[in-house]
Amino acid sequence: MTPERFQRITDVLDRRQPDLTVVMENVHKPHNFSAVVRTCDAVGVLEAHAVTPDGTLSVADAVAQGTKRWIRVRTHASILEAFDRLHDSGHQILAAHLDDRAVDYREVDYTKPTAILMGQEKDGVTTEAAARADELILIPMMGMVASLNVSVAAALVLFEAQRQRALAGMYDERRLDDETYEKLRFEWAYPTFAEKCRREGVAYPPLGEKGELLGEVPR
Repeated sequence: MTPERFQRITDVLDRRQPDLTVVMENVHKPHNFSAVVRTCDAVGVLEAHAVTPDGTLSVADAVAQGTKRWIRVRTHASILEAFDRLHDSGHQILAAHLDDRAVDYREVDYTKPTAILMGQEKDGVTTEAAARADELILIPMMGMVASLNVSVAAALVLFEAQRQRALAGMYDERRLDDETYEKLRFEWAYPTFAEKCRREGVAYPPLGEKGELLGEVPR
């Protein structure tokens, strides 16, 4: 671990947004799923959510470019389970959905704890999910097609969220609690050692200012 690499890890964690996330409801194409995860990393999302009734995820490494290491994806067996978890943690859930009730995605306040719900490639979000969402949003279209690819749509909404949060100064100071911050910093800097510590049931050793190990790890 070089000091430069450790500083990059620290800088990225300093900008992570623990209350901004994406929920992918039955997004089953690996290319699209991975592209959304990559955008999550780009705008500072801490973790994403996926509704996968069969419990499987398909991530295309060529598209994700290794971001699956930086973005944890929590899986849910049903959309109700995902909604309950996110509402319990105080998130507003915005469903990208073509509907008369939907508002322009740029009119929403993304500085609030926010979960952006994206639906399956062909049919979009389910009727059940749209009914339970706190707000329906849409991306205005001026052409013949009615919608964008799910990964493109997710990117547009996420970067609007980033824009608003940047203006509000939400990337200017660390927003992760100390425990989560130190845990992730060690796991990102020393993934192999972190796995050994978890396997042996021992605490992660502390790190120095330049990322050097200050304690013993299992060999």
